[in-house]
Amino acid sequence: MEKDIIRLSKRGDDGYKVISARIKESTLKRIDEAAGKTNRSRNEIINIMLDHGVDILEIEE
Repeated sequence: MEKDIIRLSKRGDDGYKVISARIKESTLKRIDEAAGKTNRSRNEIINIMLDHGVDILEIEE
């Protein structure tokens, strides 16, 4: 009988980095509500928001 092979890559090698951030409880609640309504994970919602936020960020000098 031939064995099936499962190949796994190391975590973190997918272009993502794990970070820690402090956010307000009220903001987390809104993120969790968005995650629940869209059937997405909290992590996915935060990444979508960060990607968009970086694109519209303007630094004043």
